[in-house]
Amino acid sequence: MEKKHLWLVIAGLVALNCLTAVYFLAGPGKAVSSGLFGNGELVAEVGGQNISRQEWLMELEERYGEETLKDLIDQRVTEQMAEKYDIKVSEKAVELELAWLKTMYNSLEDGSQGEREWRQQIKHNLLLEELLTKDAAVSEEEMKQYYEQNKSMFNIPDAYHLSQIVVKTKKEADQTIKELEQGSSFAALAMERSIDEFSANKGGDLGYVTWEDDRFPPEIIEEAQTLKRKKWTDPIKLESGYAILFLHEKLNGKEYKFKEVKDQIRRQIALEQMGVPVSAQPFWAETGVDWFYGSKEEK
Repeated sequence: MEKKHLWLVIAGLVALNCLTAVYFLAGPGKAVSSGLFGNGELVAEVGGQNISRQEWLMELEERYGEETLKDLIDQRVTEQMAEKYDIKVSEKAVELELAWLKTMYNSLEDGSQGEREWRQQIKHNLLLEELLTKDAAVSEEEMKQYYEQNKSMFNIPDAYHLSQIVVKTKKEADQTIKELEQGSSFAALAMERSIDEFSANKGGDLGYVTWEDDRFPPEIIEEAQTLKRKKWTDPIKLESGYAILFLHEKLNGKEYKFKEVKDQIRRQIALEQMGVPVSAQPFWAETGVDWFYGSKEEK
């Protein structure tokens, strides 16, 4: 449960990063670049009434400004404190946490940019955990006991990031394959014609699927095993009709040995024993943070 809560925090921070990009990087004309909005002063027109860029940014600041700025400060504080105490995290640790995240939540934003953001946020969170637990003492016996009691956490199965289009007839399935071969978007076709309501409104995205996942019939996993990345299957006969699968990514499973996850276990036990939230706030004073909202509160 502690680990799950931790990943909910990470998901929130990644969302805040997206808001940060919109708020701080949107310059005049970047949001809309043609027609009425070409000069960057207006961002919308509704029934003859305009919404200015200034109104938009003021609303963003009112809703998200304090939380977004706090997130930026936390990142800088963590980086400076990690440098001060010579704390680093390995790429192997980041890879393990990313694999956990993918299989735990069955979904991650697709594309290299989305995964890069997740990696950066995971690294930030691991650095923060190391900082918070740097003085904690956890015995070898405690760590080995934790490993034995939670072995399933360190045994990550093969997982397949799949999308699907489900149609009623073989004729519809063949027509869909034909359109895909002609360059049509898999996600667009899924939203347009898939009869599976669960995945259709997400462009057919099923997230990461494993053998242990009882949401799908075995034939789905069997087909995924033979599928190449960025390719789709021939129509697969199901009880509800015919499915076409598309493989975004395969995540190779791995069983991690105690030595490989020893640091993660030490951090987890220490955080549970300390009972403190995973936050950079305790280091603000040490790094001399002075910020806009703090000044406002003082007034």
